[in-house]
Amino acid sequence: MASEPTPRPAGIPGSPAAGPFPVGAYAAKLREELRKRARVQLFGEVWNLGGSRAKVYFELRDAAGAVPCSMWRSEFEACGLAPAALADGAQVVVAGGPDYYPGSRTSSPSFSFLVEDLRVAGEGDLLAQLDRLRKQLAVEGLFEPQKRLARRAVPRAIGVVTGERGKARDDVLAGLRRRGWGGRLVWAFAPVQDRHAAPQIARALQDLAACADVDAIVVARGGGSLADLFAFCDETLCRTVALLAVPVIASVGHHTDRTLLDDVAAVSCSTPTHAAEAAVPLHCEQARLDLARAGRRLQRHGREGVLARARTLAALSRAPAEHVARHRVRLHQQLRELRAAARRGLADRRAHSARRLLVVERKAAAAGLDRAREAVALRRGAAELRRAGTAASRRRGRDLERLALALAAHDPDRTLARGYALVEGEGGQLVTGAAEATAAAELRVRFHDGSVRARVEDSQE
Repeated sequence: MASEPTPRPAGIPGSPAAGPFPVGAYAAKLREELRKRARVQLFGEVWNLGGSRAKVYFELRDAAGAVPCSMWRSEFEACGLAPAALADGAQVVVAGGPDYYPGSRTSSPSFSFLVEDLRVAGEGDLLAQLDRLRKQLAVEGLFEPQKRLARRAVPRAIGVVTGERGKARDDVLAGLRRRGWGGRLVWAFAPVQDRHAAPQIARALQDLAACADVDAIVVARGGGSLADLFAFCDETLCRTVALLAVPVIASVGHHTDRTLLDDVAAVSCSTPTHAAEAAVPLHCEQARLDLARAGRRLQRHGREGVLARARTLAALSRAPAEHVARHRVRLHQQLRELRAAARRGLADRRAHSARRLLVVERKAAAAGLDRAREAVALRRGAAELRRAGTAASRRRGRDLERLALALAAHDPDRTLARGYALVEGEGGQLVTGAAEATAAAELRVRFHDGSVRARVEDSQE
């Protein structure tokens, strides 16, 4: 059975405040008004991170205050943050607005800032900045000079740049002990995490490179956030390392950390221990053992060789005549074999020469027969050519006689000799009719023995 609503009591006499209102109504109205407020962005440090299956809860703090925050887990997962990205103390920027839970008889009311989006403050900006600088240094070729430097298998002295109280110092010593190296170690302590660290690290590197016997330099630092390791991404520091004439071996951060110094250095290692081992590529103790074994082996072989020669000399000294006779027999046998080989070689060369001579004679005979055939063919061809030339000349003579007769038959002088004449006008053109002769002022009449000029006095048809 539903409880009856509580009757509204009388208000406080003389109070200027409106009401009284039921708590639930006021709480609902407060929630409505808060949610109407414009969305804003806040930044601060994350503390007391926790959550449930539905939501993530934390406090956003700075030196002046704190705000409780909540965020739906689905929206938090959509941000794609790494699992450790929101550890206590992380700087973040959040976007959202105020929210109010009115509570009930069995639950407490609460105010929170409902976060709709979240980003780790500065992390994306730092990564973008590093990416631009990495590309610039790569274009300038600053990732290659250190990698081209020659490294000694056993350095005379090794320089180490690290924090004075860091664990990296002990790791470097452990790596060198593992290699069995007994050279000189030059320490250059410098801060490895603040805005003044990069210049001091660069200065320490230059001081170590100036030492005449320092053949390798190790830069070591433990892990940390990107902001903690940012000193090792300094542009001036990277350019300094690229110009050093001594190989630099970098070990900054953990396995997943990658700074610009790792790109510029001659070698990049995941731990200070590995960096120390990389500085001494040769395992000194093992090399000493190998050298001792080689020396003993050389002594043994030398001793055995001397003993063998001593035995030979002793045998020769006991029976020299026997050895001379044995060597004389061997020498005579070798001479006989040499003479036999010479005779066999001479016989083989003679047989080979005879075979070659026979081949040459056969080729010569074949060549002579071919030349005779060619001569006969040439004589036949010459006779045929002469016959063809004679026949062609006769044909040409007969053709010329026929042409001469035809030419004589058509010769105009022969026609003139029979009493005919040629009449030409003033321009030398033939006059073929009486009409043309009448029109001409003067004519030229050709006979077989000459020509005369004539004038037309009269014409008759």
